[in-house]
Amino acid sequence: MKKVKLNVLGLSYSQMQSGAYALVLTEENGKQRLPIIIGGFEAQAIAIELEGLKPPRPLTHDLFVNFALAYKIELIEVVIYKLEEGIFYAELVCDNGGSRIKIDARTSDAVALALRFKCPIYTTQEIISKAGIILKFKDDDSNIEKKSSKEEVAKPKIKQVEFFKIPLEELKKMLKSTIQEEDYEKASKIRDEIVRRKNKQQ
Repeated sequence: MKKVKLNVLGLSYSQMQSGAYALVLTEENGKQRLPIIIGGFEAQAIAIELEGLKPPRPLTHDLFVNFALAYKIELIEVVIYKLEEGIFYAELVCDNGGSRIKIDARTSDAVALALRFKCPIYTTQEIISKAGIILKFKDDDSNIEKKSSKEEVAKPKIKQVEFFKIPLEELKKMLKSTIQEEDYEKASKIRDEIVRRKNKQQ
């Protein structure tokens, strides 16, 4: 089986299923994109890691990582190995220092864990051929919009207006508070405003 390495491109609201999200994976050395519909909880778990947010208490996937590391189990790679009736199947390839085992997992959980273990994600050329799409790029004066016929896969542009007049030090306090309250959507907006200001100062 020839494996194709994938990277996480981002998340967006699904236009096909209410309350669902599209996880978009991209070929590392190609133009194909692989959109996978996932639930809101799984999308949040992936978004938290992508945004670099640290919850005050370990979430489910963080607990799994802590448990595995406590028993010296490493996640070597994630493989999305099958696509059947619109459902993607994935497995975790783990190593305990003496042997390697494969564990069946939902693709969304597998990706959330791969991000936390910082391990590679693979699929097969057959799945890429079946479900891969090539995005059409449309240039705009302010940004670049990426769309496919099925999903809007571009990460929505976050408006910074509501935080524009708040002092930087106050924003930092708000960021810490929103993370403790587990309001990760608001925390990501505040973090982006802080990064924007720092970049402007450079």
